[in-house]
Amino acid sequence: MNRIDRRFAALKSAGRTGLIPFVTAGDPAPEHAVALMHALVESGADLIELGVPFSDPMADGPVIQHASERAIAKGVGLADVLGWVAEFRRRDVDTPVVLMGYLNPIEIHGYVRFGEEAVQAGVDGVLLVDCPLEESAVLAPLRDAGLRQILLAAPTTAPERLANLCKAAEGFLYYVSFAGITGAARLSTTDIAARVADIRSHANAPVAVGFGVRDAGSAKAIAGFADAVVIGSALVERLEGVASATEVADRVLGFLAPIRSALDAG
Repeated sequence: MNRIDRRFAALKSAGRTGLIPFVTAGDPAPEHAVALMHALVESGADLIELGVPFSDPMADGPVIQHASERAIAKGVGLADVLGWVAEFRRRDVDTPVVLMGYLNPIEIHGYVRFGEEAVQAGVDGVLLVDCPLEESAVLAPLRDAGLRQILLAAPTTAPERLANLCKAAEGFLYYVSFAGITGAARLSTTDIAARVADIRSHANAPVAVGFGVRDAGSAKAIAGFADAVVIGSALVERLEGVASATEVADRVLGFLAPIRSALDAG
């Protein structure tokens, strides 16, 4: 069991819903990247999804696209992200960290090299939007190194393919709540509750739901039928332009604390 497996086992034992915030590494300020990660944990995060800045995203909406652009403009690259995770691990050896991004930076870095360096830094899993299950043999060096490959399922996923995703799922299965990009404000829990319940009954890993989760109300609604909720664009938007580590911590706490409380209230 790696950290992801242990954390979800602990959540299940405690009867709690996991909270997975997403932030773009290096935004709003590279010098506060590690402080931001610690602030997420101190504000109730059970797992951190750390976005690797990329110039040509496919799933990210405008808010996260702009965050990536800002980070890239400040020179943030994959090596920086791994360095920040390693620094984060000096104080926090328990909170799982998943890198979310795209294949190109990893391919340039080298699959074997990335797998080894990521695990050494303290990364626990990768969610690579443009590497579907059918093409995931290329990620064998990452899995061999000990990283979990987080797979995506969506409302448009065909039944046969969904069955394969459920069988192959490890760490957790990320269910995209609607067909679209991150940050869209059209979450309808009644449309996805039955679908997620069915997936949970067949998946070999817990199911986290993301896309469209923006506040305590939507997070609590999701908690009724998911193992974890993922919230990204609304948090990234809240952090835009923050200049100090203190303000980073204050904004994270102000945003995540009500969501954590709503999830824990059941």
